[in-house]
Amino acid sequence: MAAGGGGGPPPPGPPPMQRRLAVEVVDARDLVPKDGLGTSSAFAVVDFDGQRRRTRTVPRDLNPQWHERLEFAVHDPAGMHAEALDVSLYHDRRFNPSGGGGGSGKNHFLGRVRIYGSQFSRRGEEGIVYFPLEKRSLLSWIRGEVGLKIYYYDEPADGPPPPPPPEEDRPPEQADNAPPPEVPPEAPKELQEMPAPTEAAVEVQQPAAHPPIITVEEAPMHPPMMMMPPPMHGPHGPMMPPPMRGPHGPMMPPPMHGPMTPPPQPEPEPEPAPEPEAGDPYPPEVRKTRMASSTERVRVARHPMAPDCYDPSPRVISGRFASAGESAEPVHSSSYDLVEPMRYLFVRVVRVRGIRACEGPYVKVQAGPYSLRSRPGRDVAGTGNPEWNQVFAISHARPEPTLEISVWDGGAPSPEAFLGGVCFDLSDVPVREQPDGPLAPQWYRLEGGGEPGMVTGDIMVAVWIGTQADDAFPEAWSTDAPYAAYTRSKVYQSPKLWYLRATVIEAQDLRVPAPPPGLPFDVRVKMQLGFQSARTRRAAASGAGGSAFAWSEDLMFVASEPLDDTLVVLVEDRSMIKEPALLGHATIPVASVEQRLDERQMVASRWYNLEGGGGGGMGMPPGNSEAFYSGRLHLRLCLEGGYHVLDEAAHVCSDYRPTAKQLWKAPVGVLELGIIGACGLLPMKTKGGGAKGSTDAYCVAKYGKKWVRTRTVTDSLSPRWNEQYTWQVYDPCTVLTVAVFDNWRMFAGAGEERQDYRVGKVRVRVSTLESNRAYTASYPLLVLLRSGLRKMGELQLAVRFSSPAQLPDTWVTYTSPLLPRAHYLRPIGVAQQEALRGAAVRTVAAWLARSEPPLGPEVVRYMLDADAHAWSVRRAKANWFRIMGVLAWAVGLARWLDGVKRWRNPSTTVLVHALYLVLVWYPELVVPTASLYVFMIGVWYYRFRPRGPAGMDARLSQADTVDGDELEEEFDPVPPPDVLRLRYERLRTLAGRVQRVMGDVAAQGERLQALVSWRDPRASRIFVGVCLAVAVALYAMPPKMVAVAGGFYYLRHPMFRDPMPPPAVNFFRRLPSLSDRLL
Repeated sequence: MAAGGGGGPPPPGPPPMQRRLAVEVVDARDLVPKDGLGTSSAFAVVDFDGQRRRTRTVPRDLNPQWHERLEFAVHDPAGMHAEALDVSLYHDRRFNPSGGGGGSGKNHFLGRVRIYGSQFSRRGEEGIVYFPLEKRSLLSWIRGEVGLKIYYYDEPADGPPPPPPPEEDRPPEQADNAPPPEVPPEAPKELQEMPAPTEAAVEVQQPAAHPPIITVEEAPMHPPMMMMPPPMHGPHGPMMPPPMRGPHGPMMPPPMHGPMTPPPQPEPEPEPAPEPEAGDPYPPEVRKTRMASSTERVRVARHPMAPDCYDPSPRVISGRFASAGESAEPVHSSSYDLVEPMRYLFVRVVRVRGIRACEGPYVKVQAGPYSLRSRPGRDVAGTGNPEWNQVFAISHARPEPTLEISVWDGGAPSPEAFLGGVCFDLSDVPVREQPDGPLAPQWYRLEGGGEPGMVTGDIMVAVWIGTQADDAFPEAWSTDAPYAAYTRSKVYQSPKLWYLRATVIEAQDLRVPAPPPGLPFDVRVKMQLGFQSARTRRAAASGAGGSAFAWSEDLMFVASEPLDDTLVVLVEDRSMIKEPALLGHATIPVASVEQRLDERQMVASRWYNLEGGGGGGMGMPPGNSEAFYSGRLHLRLCLEGGYHVLDEAAHVCSDYRPTAKQLWKAPVGVLELGIIGACGLLPMKTKGGGAKGSTDAYCVAKYGKKWVRTRTVTDSLSPRWNEQYTWQVYDPCTVLTVAVFDNWRMFAGAGEERQDYRVGKVRVRVSTLESNRAYTASYPLLVLLRSGLRKMGELQLAVRFSSPAQLPDTWVTYTSPLLPRAHYLRPIGVAQQEALRGAAVRTVAAWLARSEPPLGPEVVRYMLDADAHAWSVRRAKANWFRIMGVLAWAVGLARWLDGVKRWRNPSTTVLVHALYLVLVWYPELVVPTASLYVFMIGVWYYRFRPRGPAGMDARLSQADTVDGDELEEEFDPVPPPDVLRLRYERLRTLAGRVQRVMGDVAAQGERLQALVSWRDPRASRIFVGVCLAVAVALYAMPPKMVAVAGGFYYLRHPMFRDPMPPPAVNFFRRLPSLSDRLL
């Protein structure tokens, strides 16, 4: 196609790519029978982006297997995450036997599954995932699951198109009135797969690579008002306007893609199409191109669920959200409506030209009292024109009248030589508001006094006024903090963690020396993955001569992507009295281990040859041993993608999604956090020889896999950050963690490591937030030190949880399991889970420490509560009082009943008598009355509901009354012997009290057993006789009369009561226990 307009041909680039989505329908399990004979003839219909494919029909099978691959064209790769893939299963009634319903009518619905684009994986990372089938309506009877393998890939757009699907692409409902097939069920396979024509669709719908296009002519603009099109800005600056219309048709402007997304191939404009019919599988598409004349030719494109489609309906909240039945498009909030806007004067210095030769030139930017200096310029192109490409952000809270930008010779002797400057009147500087594109820099003549000819050249700069929401702000050199890697705001991602399950089955051909006399064989397998190490139990000898051993034991490790570690397997002989002997070793790359997404998926086991045996000591590395065959080891290795790798404490977890992205559910909303600032911070360091206290504070927030770090505000006890961040919420029963730290790494020298000091932490549980409501509050920053509890200041946060979920969606979310199903079908032990969590914390800390700027291990451990399992007397007291608080209602109920039976309030006691009579005479009212009572209590307490998320509670943590010795015990892991002795005695005293309580509880239970154990013959004889008399009396008397008599006797007036204990209590206390038989 010839290029239109006056522009030259575009430079040659990579070939345009087209993305395709492949859906392999593998099988289905345990479907509902629909043909009247206990079976179903199922087929699958897959819909994606207006395209429909269907599989063949598998006759009379409740567990059908298809193994068919269906492909779809992805029209908008950038918006693929917003698309939904629908898979529906139907029963083909054409295969019904005669008399079983006939061949007419609709196909029976067997279930459906909706998968969002965020769950698609790239080719090579896919796996079979079984999705449970969902109902179409409330009264549908659906069961079973369908196995799918979904992945996408990119291919050259000019390549040959994929072969058309073997089946006709038509809706299943169009085949409802199809006549029964003329071939019997025993016909050949190709005849069974051939769909019958219907009245609604008699032509085969061929899949189209692009939707139909409607061409619309617009009225010409007024000739005098020739307006330039708005500039288009790419990721690195302004872009050229779209090419003009050529002689062969309009040239399409390239869509705005990210830097890694190749543009799609331009297509020629087809002839004007007629009005689309109702059965058209694609919606109309509208596109707009600029023509050389004053008229415009509009091509309208509306992809389904496109994020830029205009929606005339009112919007209550910002962003786009999806419920269980809508798209799960990620939301990127562009408005900073939760924080205060902070005005900044932005100066982008690009390059200079025509200046005199100098060495190390730099730029100085000055506005009022603020002055910033750039780094030395670099002559990248070798033309003698230095470049900076640097942005400065100067606080504009108090507007200054002028801005001065000057260029200096950094290599000149003191004083430095002035090379020229530019002065701007700030009253004419434009104001940039989001989402405006970046301002294009311009050339300005350098001016200055002095001798003629000393100042020459031009400087390219751009000056504008914006806020902290500007995309240039995170990397700008700001006046409130020196430019250093440790002071910039950054977003981090936790590594993708996997559980590596290693099943040690057996070993053969081992050369094990005979153990010492009287000792059995003690052969064990030890595995090492990085810093992690695990060992099996002693093996059971399964072969003669001690050459074969069996374990059948699972070892678990934590592996992180990119899976470049190596699993080292060591077989040891620990029957020796000295150090264990190495019998052989093997190394297995973790990248070669199979990934399992479903716990029902069988993983094949393998035999691994062992090398380097011969009885070498464990201190010698395997590489120094002689490489010869030392036996073989039978292992089954797999990376478990169905588990969630816990790196946080269970009570403050922020994410429960499994490792495999294919198993993720759709997000239920968006969490927005505005970090406004802090006030009243205590000084953390001193400056100026100890004359002044200072704090260089920054915030870290974590939710899910996303970590955010604000910029460091230096030398301020009341820093103002005003930064806003957004997270996707997949489960509202999660916790957001925000902590404040004092920056010490920015003062560390070369090769020096200094840890940041923690100032305080705040947790916000998402489920305590009302939907679509912003909460702004100030939370105290509390830190427990050796000297006691200290308030370090206050942190001001704004939080909003935006969710469109209605009551049915909320019901589904709250009734679904908290953890992935693998945790319930193959649970991990508590002790092993705690060890794996420690390994996950170390892995995440090592990963984030390699970032720039790094998050230190002390920051990660503090955010993840790595020491939450450590013993502390204060934590034990806090948990004890929490239990007492939970049981407070029972204590209150017992006191109320005691007051009723003692007639402290006669009117209340009379009402209780009446209510008791009604419930005894009408027992069917017991459950409704109790439910109504709980409902009224809930409505009553609605008045006293919390008005906002609560912060840390010092009283609940028992931090305000903690003893000094208890704090020393909590913060001193290795105390001296005398202190350890005192703590041990105190712990023995506490344990003695617990011991007495446990003995009392055991004695009461033993007395209950003694009622019928005849340890006390007289007591057992009395008890058995009383039971016989009660049975006869209850058999002869009406139960309602017995209940009324018992209740009235319990509620009798105090004048009829004996102050001594009742006879039943006296009888129970006389029963024997086993306490007298203890040593």
